[in-house]
Amino acid sequence: MNEIAPSPAPSSLRLFLALWPDDAVRAQLRAWRDRWTWPRGAAPVDSAKLHLTLHFLGGVPSERLPDLLDGFSLPFSPFALYLGRAELWHNGIAVLAPHDVPRALLDLHAGLAQSLQDLGLQPEERAYRPHVTMARRARDAAPPQEGPEIVWRADRYALVESRPGVGYTVLREYR
Repeated sequence: MNEIAPSPAPSSLRLFLALWPDDAVRAQLRAWRDRWTWPRGAAPVDSAKLHLTLHFLGGVPSERLPDLLDGFSLPFSPFALYLGRAELWHNGIAVLAPHDVPRALLDLHAGLAQSLQDLGLQPEERAYRPHVTMARRARDAAPPQEGPEIVWRADRYALVESRPGVGYTVLREYR
């Protein structure tokens, strides 16, 4: 009997840190996404991929994963995030943004930026604009005029791997 050798582990992992919604928040995000009017060619984000990015790490050598898993564990204060501002950005990205950015979210973002630096990784330089991406290639989309406010009680964040053609895998949740 011939055995098939397992596929080798990828040499690099495409990673990001994110607030990862529970099922109830995910359902509310999906409902918001489905209230938009999407133009032909728009790419609404699959429900399983809805999240709020804290930091995008990009390609990281796979052998670094054990250090990263432990290196992103930091204490933080849980907070409530109130989402309800539908926006269409100039580059065709449709997003749902918070009404106000809680200080605790900014503190978590800053703490994780320091963790990135401590691990020898470079945080993104552009200003942090917390949002949940609803769709890409949505330049002529019509956002809903209004909708129910989503109250996201953020008590955890996650290190997530993005695999093209496969999807997202939560590698570790931090509470």
